Amino acid sequence: MIISFDIDNTLIPYSNEFEIEHKSILARIIGAEGIRKGTIELFNKLENRGHHIWIYTTSFRSVISLKRTFLAYGLRPRKIINQKVNLQKLKANNSYVSKNPKLFGIDVHIDDAPGVKIEGDRNNFLVIIVEPHELNWVDKILEELE
Repeated sequence: MIISFDIDNTLIPYSNEFEIEHKSILARIIGAEGIRKGTIELFNKLENRGHHIWIYTTSFRSVISLKRTFLAYGLRPRKIINQKVNLQKLKANNSYVSKNPKLFGIDVHIDDAPGVKIEGDRNNFLVIIVEPHELNWVDKILEELE
Protein backbone atom coordinates (compact mmCIF):
# COMPACT_ATOMS: atom_id res chain seq x y z
CA MET A 1 0.00 0.00 0.00
CA ILE A 2 1.20 3.54 -0.77
CA ILE A 3 0.76 5.84 2.23
CA SER A 4 1.46 9.54 1.86
CA PHE A 5 2.06 12.13 4.53
CA ASP A 6 1.52 15.86 4.53
CA ILE A 7 4.39 17.77 6.11
CA ASP A 8 3.28 21.15 7.46
CA ASN A 9 1.82 20.67 10.94
CA THR A 10 1.55 16.92 10.31
CA LEU A 11 5.24 15.93 10.30
CA ILE A 12 6.98 19.31 10.47
CA PRO A 13 5.68 21.84 13.01
CA TYR A 14 4.98 25.46 12.15
CA SER A 15 6.38 26.42 15.55
CA ASN A 16 6.07 24.30 18.71
CA GLU A 17 2.80 22.43 18.12
CA PHE A 18 4.43 19.09 18.96
CA GLU A 19 7.69 17.54 20.08
CA ILE A 20 10.28 16.79 17.43
CA GLU A 21 12.78 13.98 17.03
CA HIS A 22 16.27 14.57 18.42
CA LYS A 23 18.28 16.52 15.84
CA SER A 24 21.55 14.77 15.09
CA ILE A 25 24.72 16.67 14.36
CA LEU A 26 24.19 15.92 10.66
CA ALA A 27 20.64 17.32 10.80
CA ARG A 28 21.94 20.51 12.39
CA ILE A 29 24.83 20.87 9.95
CA ILE A 30 22.69 20.53 6.84
CA GLY A 31 19.90 22.68 8.28
CA ALA A 32 17.27 19.93 8.27
CA GLU A 33 13.90 20.87 9.66
CA GLY A 34 12.67 19.15 12.80
CA ILE A 35 10.28 16.27 12.30
CA ARG A 36 7.53 15.11 14.63
CA LYS A 37 8.55 12.77 17.43
CA GLY A 38 7.43 9.28 16.46
CA THR A 39 7.95 9.75 12.71
CA ILE A 40 11.02 7.49 12.59
CA GLU A 41 9.22 4.74 14.54
CA LEU A 42 6.08 5.02 12.38
CA PHE A 43 7.90 5.02 9.04
CA ASN A 44 9.98 1.99 10.09
CA LYS A 45 6.89 0.06 11.24
CA LEU A 46 5.01 0.85 8.04
CA GLU A 47 7.94 -0.10 5.83
CA ASN A 48 8.46 -3.34 7.78
CA ARG A 49 4.81 -4.18 6.98
CA GLY A 50 5.54 -3.70 3.27
CA HIS A 51 4.03 -0.24 2.81
CA HIS A 52 5.59 2.46 0.66
CA ILE A 53 5.98 5.90 2.28
CA TRP A 54 5.52 9.03 0.19
CA ILE A 55 5.41 12.71 1.06
CA TYR A 56 2.54 14.71 -0.49
CA THR A 57 2.52 18.39 0.35
CA THR A 58 1.18 21.67 -0.98
CA SER A 59 4.42 23.28 0.16
CA PHE A 60 6.66 24.84 -2.46
CA ARG A 61 9.79 23.47 -0.71
CA SER A 62 12.04 21.80 -3.21
CA VAL A 63 12.07 18.02 -3.46
CA ILE A 64 15.81 18.11 -2.73
CA SER A 65 15.40 20.06 0.53
CA LEU A 66 12.66 17.68 1.68
CA LYS A 67 14.78 14.63 0.80
CA ARG A 68 17.68 16.16 2.74
CA THR A 69 15.51 16.72 5.82
CA PHE A 70 14.21 13.14 5.88
CA LEU A 71 17.64 11.64 5.08
CA ALA A 72 19.07 13.50 8.09
CA TYR A 73 16.80 11.29 10.23
CA GLY A 74 17.61 8.09 8.32
CA LEU A 75 14.31 8.13 6.41
CA ARG A 76 13.91 7.63 2.68
CA PRO A 77 10.39 8.33 1.42
CA ARG A 78 10.02 6.63 -1.96
CA LYS A 79 8.49 9.69 -3.59
CA ILE A 80 8.03 13.34 -2.74
CA ILE A 81 5.26 15.36 -4.34
CA ASN A 82 5.46 19.10 -3.72
CA GLN A 83 3.03 21.83 -4.75
CA LYS A 84 4.67 22.33 -8.15
CA VAL A 85 4.09 18.69 -9.10
CA ASN A 86 0.67 18.67 -7.40
CA LEU A 87 -0.62 21.67 -9.37
CA GLN A 88 0.57 20.19 -12.68
CA LYS A 89 -1.25 16.90 -12.00
CA LEU A 90 -4.44 18.59 -10.75
CA LYS A 91 -4.57 20.88 -13.78
CA ALA A 92 -3.92 18.07 -16.25
CA ASN A 93 -6.84 16.12 -14.73
CA ASN A 94 -9.24 19.06 -14.26
CA SER A 95 -9.27 18.35 -10.52
CA TYR A 96 -10.37 21.33 -8.45
CA VAL A 97 -9.26 20.29 -4.96
CA SER A 98 -6.16 21.15 -2.91
CA LYS A 99 -4.87 17.56 -3.08
CA ASN A 100 -5.99 14.44 -4.90
CA PRO A 101 -3.93 11.43 -3.79
CA LYS A 102 -5.95 9.17 -6.09
CA LEU A 103 -4.39 10.85 -9.15
CA PHE A 104 -0.94 9.72 -7.98
CA GLY A 105 -1.97 6.15 -7.09
CA ILE A 106 -1.82 6.81 -3.35
CA ASP A 107 -3.99 4.49 -1.23
CA VAL A 108 -4.12 6.52 2.02
CA HIS A 109 -3.12 10.09 2.80
CA ILE A 110 -2.28 11.35 6.32
CA ASP A 111 -2.93 15.07 6.93
CA ASP A 112 -3.77 17.57 9.66
CA ALA A 113 -6.27 19.60 7.61
CA PRO A 114 -9.97 18.71 8.03
CA GLY A 115 -10.59 20.28 4.62
CA VAL A 116 -8.49 17.58 2.96
CA LYS A 117 -10.68 14.94 4.68
CA ILE A 118 -13.80 16.66 3.34
CA GLU A 119 -12.28 16.66 -0.17
CA GLY A 120 -11.44 12.97 0.26
CA ASP A 121 -15.01 12.11 1.27
CA ARG A 122 -16.38 14.03 -1.74
CA ASN A 123 -13.85 12.66 -4.24
CA ASN A 124 -13.44 9.10 -3.03
CA PHE A 125 -9.93 9.08 -1.57
CA LEU A 126 -8.99 7.93 1.91
CA VAL A 127 -7.62 10.48 4.39
CA ILE A 128 -6.63 9.98 8.02
CA ILE A 129 -6.56 13.19 10.03
CA VAL A 130 -3.90 13.61 12.70
CA GLU A 131 -4.15 16.79 14.71
CA PRO A 132 -0.95 18.50 15.88
CA HIS A 133 -1.83 18.08 19.58
CA GLU A 134 -2.46 14.31 19.35
CA LEU A 135 0.11 12.48 21.47
CA ASN A 136 -0.84 8.95 20.37
CA TRP A 137 -0.80 9.80 16.69
CA VAL A 138 1.43 6.85 15.74
CA ASP A 139 -0.95 4.33 17.33
CA LYS A 140 -3.96 6.08 15.78
CA ILE A 141 -2.51 5.73 12.28
CA LEU A 142 -1.50 2.10 12.79
CA GLU A 143 -4.96 1.23 14.14
CA GLU A 144 -6.81 3.02 11.33
CA LEU A 145 -4.70 1.27 8.70
CA GLU A 146 -5.62 -2.21 10.01
